[in-house]
Amino acid sequence: MKKGIITLSLFASLSTATFANDVNSAMYEQIQALKAQIEALEKKMNEQKTTVVNEGRIQKIEKKLALVDKTARSAKMQSAGDNIKWDIDFRTQVDNIQYKRNGMKDAKNNALMTNRLWLGAAFSPDDNTIFKGKLSYNKAFGDTANHQQSNTNPGYANFDWLTNENATDNTIKLKEAYWLYKNNTFLGTNVPWTFSVGRRPSTDGLPINLRNNQKANSPLSHVVDVEFDGFSAKFDLEKVTGATGSWFKICGGRGLTNAKPRFQFDGTDYARDESKNVDVDMLGFIAAPYDDGQYSVHINYARAWNLIGYNGADIAPGSTFMTAYQNYIINPNNTIGAALQMAMPAFNDVGDMDFATVLFKTEGIGDGISDFLDDTTLFASFAMSKTRPNSIGMLGSTDSQTGHSIWLGVNAPCPISPDDSRIGFEWNKGSKYWRSMTYGEDTYAGSKIATRGQAWEVYRNQQLTKALSFGLSYVLMDYDFTGSNSFFGAEGTPQDVNTTAGAITEAQDIKAYMRYKF
Repeated sequence: MKKGIITLSLFASLSTATFANDVNSAMYEQIQALKAQIEALEKKMNEQKTTVVNEGRIQKIEKKLALVDKTARSAKMQSAGDNIKWDIDFRTQVDNIQYKRNGMKDAKNNALMTNRLWLGAAFSPDDNTIFKGKLSYNKAFGDTANHQQSNTNPGYANFDWLTNENATDNTIKLKEAYWLYKNNTFLGTNVPWTFSVGRRPSTDGLPINLRNNQKANSPLSHVVDVEFDGFSAKFDLEKVTGATGSWFKICGGRGLTNAKPRFQFDGTDYARDESKNVDVDMLGFIAAPYDDGQYSVHINYARAWNLIGYNGADIAPGSTFMTAYQNYIINPNNTIGAALQMAMPAFNDVGDMDFATVLFKTEGIGDGISDFLDDTTLFASFAMSKTRPNSIGMLGSTDSQTGHSIWLGVNAPCPISPDDSRIGFEWNKGSKYWRSMTYGEDTYAGSKIATRGQAWEVYRNQQLTKALSFGLSYVLMDYDFTGSNSFFGAEGTPQDVNTTAGAITEAQDIKAYMRYKF
């Protein structure tokens, strides 16, 4: 019996030593079970008054086992508190993109193939603080036709607000990096709150996240869907106001910084450069006045200052830039492309803008009518934009202009395979002067949210395994006016697409993807 105990104890010691670096709870439970078995056998042996054989050796093995226990506990604590947790989101996608142009040959790409990688990181050393980050890679297959690993002229695919949403070069960029502090009380009141600063998660908010099959970020994507550096402070107000699920968040940030680079000849490193654009800032709030888990209301308002755009004279017919641009459209070779780059006008501060939206959402129609309706999500979003131009003008006008947009959608289980697939349909309509800041929308054919006209989308997402999913989508954008995807100056002037030569009258994108997310 003693020999069996020694063998069992040695096995327990060796086993626990082998798995000491495996810090999961199952390992720790196995160690405790082995100890219990040893104690039970020793007790039984003593009751039978078996002859003692080498008790010192048994005690030595048990001390070693206790040391392994201590090491395992320490490793488990270290893994839980001191290590960064990583997650992976990798997508391979093919898009069929078609453009119809007024009076000109249609443009298309029958098979744009891209890879997109998001590598997320999270670290929480205590109950009150969290760090989160996300690295990004987004690139078309192979080299580019101009051998520059960037978009061909003209374009702003590398612009900071949307650099990770475009297929550019093969570098890994920073998409998100921020810290967050949270607490259950605020200044002695029963108000849970959070405060966060950094490159915040400001793309893929409600309701575009439904189409994208991922958790919603903030702000609401009907008015703002761009990357941004800034802060947010959120307050849960249900215990104070009595309104179910209510909360309020203040958000702000800087979209452009005016500062000279380092090592200036005159020694004025990082001073303001009076010859360049001034700082572009944004401040606003997001709120949920009511959210009971099924029915919810969401509100977003923001104002942006010193937005950028072109002076009308710089892009008028016959200007140096427009002449170079027309030459490039007719004969897009490297020489004319270089001339176009040289003629590119500078951005100007053109004014400020207000953005506002209200979203109504229901997760489940009725109560227990059917499993299908219980698992169906409906939303209706209404948005407004209002320009506040300076003397240069915004969207082709020195007068303040107001735009409106409607966005309706449904997301439901697929009738063919309701347990692992979802289908959706969305419709957008934007007015003549509608202007959203949605340049970071997950699309290669232009933002459907920004459409001055109508847009339709139908999609299907299917979960193949725990980590692997497959998706299909068809988007059609039928434009009434030009400038849907422009910035805020004269380039955003709305012109009737049916009377403007070369205007994009219609765009469509058919895409299919495979996505690994874990």
